[in-house]
Amino acid sequence: MSISLRDALLKSLTTLQGIREFHLHALVSSPRKHLSLFPFSKPKCRSYVQDILILVSEQSTPDSPRILVTAIEACVYNVPSTSCAILYISKVDSTGQCTSPSPTATLVRALLLYYGDQATRPVAADHLWIQLFARAQSQYLFPNSADFSGKHPLRDVQLCGWWKRVFTDAALELESCSKGSMAPLIRLFYVLPGYSEIEAEHSLKPVNVARPVTHNYQWTYGHPYSQTEIPLPCPRNDINTDVPRNLGQFIPSFDDDPKSRFMDEIAYTTGPEGIKSPPRKRARASSSTTSHEEGHKLNAAVSNDGDDDGERRANHIEKDDRPLGELGKVSVDEFWERMSFRQECVAGAVTGFFALGATSSRNDPDERSAVSPLKPQPGQVSSKMNKRVITSLMTGVEFSTRERAIRATELIEGTIRGLCEGISVVPAPVIHAPRPRPPTSSSGRGLTNAEHDISLLAPPRTPPRMASGRRIVPDVSPNPFPEPETSLETYQSFIYGSVNISNPILQNKDALNENKATSTPPVTILTVRRKKKRQG
Repeated sequence: MSISLRDALLKSLTTLQGIREFHLHALVSSPRKHLSLFPFSKPKCRSYVQDILILVSEQSTPDSPRILVTAIEACVYNVPSTSCAILYISKVDSTGQCTSPSPTATLVRALLLYYGDQATRPVAADHLWIQLFARAQSQYLFPNSADFSGKHPLRDVQLCGWWKRVFTDAALELESCSKGSMAPLIRLFYVLPGYSEIEAEHSLKPVNVARPVTHNYQWTYGHPYSQTEIPLPCPRNDINTDVPRNLGQFIPSFDDDPKSRFMDEIAYTTGPEGIKSPPRKRARASSSTTSHEEGHKLNAAVSNDGDDDGERRANHIEKDDRPLGELGKVSVDEFWERMSFRQECVAGAVTGFFALGATSSRNDPDERSAVSPLKPQPGQVSSKMNKRVITSLMTGVEFSTRERAIRATELIEGTIRGLCEGISVVPAPVIHAPRPRPPTSSSGRGLTNAEHDISLLAPPRTPPRMASGRRIVPDVSPNPFPEPETSLETYQSFIYGSVNISNPILQNKDALNENKATSTPPVTILTVRRKKKRQG
């Protein structure tokens, strides 16, 4: 059996500098059916999803309390028909209350390597795509952590450069740990909406000047849906091979992703008037004569020959195979070109889409067909438990001060252990933090009410998907495997783990060069040369 996710993350933490102890909780839900990854593909793409939640707390001394410092939320999608998997990094956040250096980058890189390496990947897939949408915010998973004075979230350009460096390090390490015939083919892609390739490289150059990319892993500026080296997750239509693939078979849909919102608009837009409203229902006739006439029509329809019935069925199938809205008319290149004009991508801040593709072949191709993709693996938890922990983290606690962060850490870690032991955990009371003071601008003046309201606006969220005016109901077909039952043994063997580190603090030249490069460049003030007057 390969190494577990908890052990892989703990092993990566041992390389950090300093003297401290880390406590890690890794929650991975059991697979469940998921038909919303490619909701507009026909026939439907059958996929399976798993939720991932990683929480890390730090303890500076044996007598000091634990404090949560890093959280990662992700999803793994498995498409057995194409032997593809997608690791989508949803949110990464820190409280700003850890000792330097922060473990966030190390944990994210270890997560990418765990699923990127064929030897440790727990999903039976030969091809892996890692995708994320980078958008700078003051807080993601730790409520009110932005009010803590020690937290310094990265700005938009810095965040995009940080993700590009993390992806590059993961690709280089994947190549180094897989040599010979098992070495994977790796490709890197990124897009900054609204920026050309030259503008994007110029914007990120100060951030990544200390970490140059080798010639083997030059980034491709653009989307990954036109290349043919690494297979795409959505399968082709085997029945009608002559029908070209539409946009709904290329772009996957994730939660809180601007691509998903744009896909919905394209799918349900049929003309210049915008999204088409559902058709009106015909009024029901109350007279008995109308019912009598409808009965005659029904009998006449039943008495038709089989040829007419088969023709109607063929026309209905042909109509169902057509893509919704404008999905069949908008190409992939046009989709990404129009993404540059979306408000949430160009609203005054730099955002970025990053993708890593890796492909390799297994030694035994029949290995993945012997195990059902729905079968739970040891150490996995139910999706309800994962959702309950996230809900408690997002609504029951807050991290604006050190004291509140300590209390929140005790409640969240106690909730996880209590759920594993089957103990009913008392819900934590909602703590209302004091209203933050209005921020000030760089010039020192206070922001106006309009500017203050804009700075506190919540990011857009994907509304529930609709079809013909009705909300789409997810697939609720029965799972042949029961939900995994957690126990104290599961908690101690797969979920919780701790590691003590005692490494000397070294002066990292790359870090010093990076800080020097990202600092504000000196401003040279030019003086006006006065023209000398001629003496007459």
